[in-house]
Amino acid sequence: MDAKEWLVVNALPGMGAHRITQLVARGPQWPQGWLAALPSAAATALRLWLEHPERSPLQSVVNDTEAWLQAGPNRHLLHRDHPAWPTLLNQLPDPPVVLWAQGDLSALEGPKLAMVGTRRPTSEGSGNAQAFARELAQRGWCIVSGMALGVDGVAQRAALATGGHSIAVLGCGVDVIYPARHRDLYEQLSTAPGGLLLSEHPPGTVARPAFFPRRNRIVTGLSLGTLVVEATEKSGSLVSARLALEQGRELFALPGSLHNVQARGCLHLLRTGATLVRHVDDILEELQHWASSFLPPELKPVADATGVVETSGTVPPADHLLSVLGTSPTPIDVLVQSTGVTVSECQQRLLMLELEGHVTQQAGGWVRLARPW
Repeated sequence: MDAKEWLVVNALPGMGAHRITQLVARGPQWPQGWLAALPSAAATALRLWLEHPERSPLQSVVNDTEAWLQAGPNRHLLHRDHPAWPTLLNQLPDPPVVLWAQGDLSALEGPKLAMVGTRRPTSEGSGNAQAFARELAQRGWCIVSGMALGVDGVAQRAALATGGHSIAVLGCGVDVIYPARHRDLYEQLSTAPGGLLLSEHPPGTVARPAFFPRRNRIVTGLSLGTLVVEATEKSGSLVSARLALEQGRELFALPGSLHNVQARGCLHLLRTGATLVRHVDDILEELQHWASSFLPPELKPVADATGVVETSGTVPPADHLLSVLGTSPTPIDVLVQSTGVTVSECQQRLLMLELEGHVTQQAGGWVRLARPW
């Protein structure tokens, strides 16, 4: 199915993400199989669009989206048959049918971690969000959040500032800036390398309270795990935590003071089974076996007949990036300049080398470990 057809399916009356997902699982042929499987009202609407699109109200959705796509750069409509569609979403019981996207689609390629928390973090919480986002981004991870005030925005700014990737999933149209105070962050995510905005709502849709819990399922659904930085006992971040567990994803939480109201939600999560996080390595230890499957094929480790892990594709084992590293920490910008690769390629290769045990990150940059190839 093409983009127009997915747009029309998404707009069919009486349907919705969950019912459409159930129908997709049956694998109906387009369009006759869909017409036979749809409820009466939806089938009638689809038949009218197929036979007389100019008379169908569904055509306005197609026209509006085409106009939006043509009105600016870096605009995309993602769907199950799009090459950039994040396949992790297909594991949800109700994944979005389509996603309006604005920005750099390469943000969807690597491993992703959701970072969420209170809109009123303490200075310690803000510092933790910034530090974790920065280090994760430097290690090749994309930070996913909702562009909300507080922890969300702090984490996403830090990831972009270090040259990494960050995705914001919005509870409004992808062209609506909400909250308005994050206009500068919105512009960064729209135009900076590694930034991306996503929404399951058509452009022009205003933010509504009911949209945000639905938005959260996409934030956690895109991610291998979710880190709660700071949260009160009734924080909306605990909704994201519950969704992550329901989706079978890893849940992490930072501990905090017993006297810090903004940490009580995290303490509750830790008491009920979330993984306690002290530093980034605590997260990577849980997720690195999944993260490697999101690396490009040429960077994935493969085992030869003797079981020895080697790199596959065109990247030689003793690559130039590894040869540049030594025992003194080298910042990522220096590595990019020395090797001539992009920031994204450098981050992905460093992640691969780290998973293989050849490099590690220290204060000030990356170092080569004393291990032979």
